[in-house]
Amino acid sequence: MTAPLFHLSPGALEGAAVGSAIALTGAEGHHAATVMRIGVGEQVLLSDTRQTQAVGVVVAVGSGELTIQLSEITLQPADLPRLVLVQALAKDKRDLQAAESATELGVDAIIPWQAERSVARWKPGREEKKHAEWVNLVTASAKQTRRTSIPEVRQLRTTAQYCQQIAGTQEIGVVVLHEVQERSLRSCLTDLGALETSPAVQELHLVVGPEGGISEREIEQLTAAGAYPARLGAHVLRSSTAGPAAIAGTQLLLGRWEWD
Repeated sequence: MTAPLFHLSPGALEGAAVGSAIALTGAEGHHAATVMRIGVGEQVLLSDTRQTQAVGVVVAVGSGELTIQLSEITLQPADLPRLVLVQALAKDKRDLQAAESATELGVDAIIPWQAERSVARWKPGREEKKHAEWVNLVTASAKQTRRTSIPEVRQLRTTAQYCQQIAGTQEIGVVVLHEVQERSLRSCLTDLGALETSPAVQELHLVVGPEGGISEREIEQLTAAGAYPARLGAHVLRSSTAGPAAIAGTQLLLGRWEWD
């Protein structure tokens, strides 16, 4: 069984070396020492939530904290283009299901999207609380899957706000998943240059609509802003499934996952 992973603060592993000792304190230290009852001699993983992960052995247990001696340090540079899921708000927490699965599949960032046909809404005054819910879910999912980095959950965007963000930006490539389109995901990624060895596109956005789909007006707005509409497959996928499926397919097309 893989050793449990615990999050340190960003930069906490900077300058650390094999043999050095790291104190795991705070909420993570309490969970490790008091809830999980991890003892001396057990192996754990530590992440700075960015690019560095370390393997270590517990050498001391205190009240709500562990002291860990590092035995291995690994730097995991971010791949380009970074994968970003633009997920429309959806009812019955299907948007959160998509965000959770996307994290497990390697997404780098998530943008909650208030689409025209979104039944779910973030009520005025509750945006911060809803955003925190997404952050907490993504953080827990990253920890469960032993990911070094935690995907960034960006601020909620309306269609107009998102189109303004991507319009005229050469470093962002956008693919909108829409069931009536004829072009494939591979074709769009090829035209965006995302499949090249050194892609000019720094971020690849995969846009997923709500239960009722993306409106024709939104397709026109997104296309005018430079997005490429594409059909993922023969079947219409739920809002909770389309994004993760597209991320999995993109990971394969980018050569980041093994085919055999």
